[in-house]
Amino acid sequence: MTKENDFNFTWTLLFFTWVIAMVSTLGSLFLSDVMMYPPCTLCWYQRIFMYPLAIIFLVGLLPYDKNVLKYALPFVGLGWLFAVYHNLLQYNIIPESASPCSQGVPCSAKYIEVFGFITIPMLSLIAFTLLAVLLYIIKKRG
Repeated sequence: MTKENDFNFTWTLLFFTWVIAMVSTLGSLFLSDVMMYPPCTLCWYQRIFMYPLAIIFLVGLLPYDKNVLKYALPFVGLGWLFAVYHNLLQYNIIPESASPCSQGVPCSAKYIEVFGFITIPMLSLIAFTLLAVLLYIIKKRG
């Protein structure tokens, strides 16, 4: 693979990270502002880590900046941890008493459930996992 093809492939992977972050951001805004599903505390934390990624990845794309990985990785890692914890709560692996959602919407509330297991926290976990995998591939390619 030539150096230019390698650069194009890396840029394309970074572009897909931006697409995932944008779809996640717009999807969460759609669910809360259009569908009127109020976010729980853990959903807010996951948003805190996802929303800046849409901007970070865009700034890293135009022009391409290989340092974008340093800025994005902490957000992806912490967001992934919150998403895992939220899924464990939703699937009753961790008891609801260990939930930070003491007022308002319970963290175990399931507004959507596609195929019997895809919930909003599962979508968040999938998004953060995909971002982590893509960032790992980009880092390995140098």
